[in-house]
Amino acid sequence: MTKAIKLAVLISGGGTTLQNFIDKIAAGELDASVEVVISSSKKAFGLERARKAGIATYVRRPKDYVTFAEFADVTWDVIRRFEADLVCLAGYLKLLPIAEDYVGRVMNIHPALIPSFCGDGYYGHAVHQAVLDYGAKVSGCTVHFVDGVFDNGPIILQRTVPVLDDDDADTLAARVFEQECLAYPEAIRLFAAGRLKSEGRRVRVVPETTS
Repeated sequence: MTKAIKLAVLISGGGTTLQNFIDKIAAGELDASVEVVISSSKKAFGLERARKAGIATYVRRPKDYVTFAEFADVTWDVIRRFEADLVCLAGYLKLLPIAEDYVGRVMNIHPALIPSFCGDGYYGHAVHQAVLDYGAKVSGCTVHFVDGVFDNGPIILQRTVPVLDDDDADTLAARVFEQECLAYPEAIRLFAAGRLKSEGRRVRVVPETTS
């Protein structure tokens, strides 16, 4: 029997993606454990979600440290303390430099189809409004590995949704989030199974091996 993958989840706000992980784990649909939740804001509602689920929580804010490098170091120190196998950004709004020992072990989900409608400033409903304002007919979500640039790392998987004529940012966001709830756990499962192989910017999903 395989060992459940240990996750560190980084948040800045409501924690809906965190709650999805918690729910999927409780339902037996994701063989993982959320070991620790780290927030860049002490007001993030996601902290309450974590505490309700009995998960350790920490607040690490850049403004509490003399330099951003110090902030990054203390954040990684917490992640290492809990021996996380994989770090999942879940609405985390800080550009955290990736520690050398965690390169290739940090994921993020973005509520659009990268490379469109992504990068610095594209988060939350602003993404969906940008999709609508542009007149795009399709949107979706992207799970990707994280590097040192916003929404830039190699793409692991994407799921799409139609953009309807009567959509507003709220209705489009809800439709995209339904796909996020499927895509992120699937990416974690593939990582845990050793089925993600990075070749430059391309991430290949290798066939499942049978014993």
